[in-house]
Amino acid sequence: MIAKLINRAMYDGKKSVAQREVYDALKLIAEKTGEDAVVVYTRALNNIRPVMEVRARRIGGAAYQVPVQVRGRRQDSLGVRWLIEAARSRSNSEYHTFAEKLAAEILDALKNEGPAVKKKQDVEKVAEANKAFAHFKW
Repeated sequence: MIAKLINRAMYDGKKSVAQREVYDALKLIAEKTGEDAVVVYTRALNNIRPVMEVRARRIGGAAYQVPVQVRGRRQDSLGVRWLIEAARSRSNSEYHTFAEKLAAEILDALKNEGPAVKKKQDVEKVAEANKAFAHFKW
């Protein structure tokens, strides 16, 4: 799980820089919560992982948004992607390092708050709204 986070946080193949930032974020989480940081990260990621998403399906010249269940590996991938994206979008004036941004985003996700959780809710809301097209599933 941590390896996926490190790989997604990496810019231009700088893995050692990404590792340092992720491990610093985990240290900050451990200090703030007093719990094991990996357990906290896993619980936060479970709050971000989507259950349903929509896929485009062309039928008779029209494209329908068909809701489908998200498989396990894709759930992890999307969750980590949204977590990193949300951490990167945080303000540099408030958080001075990427580790601080990532730690804050993980702690927000733990409380079911923040942009990563909102992204999950938006995706699932679109899937729920298109439930009428579920019979086009393949």
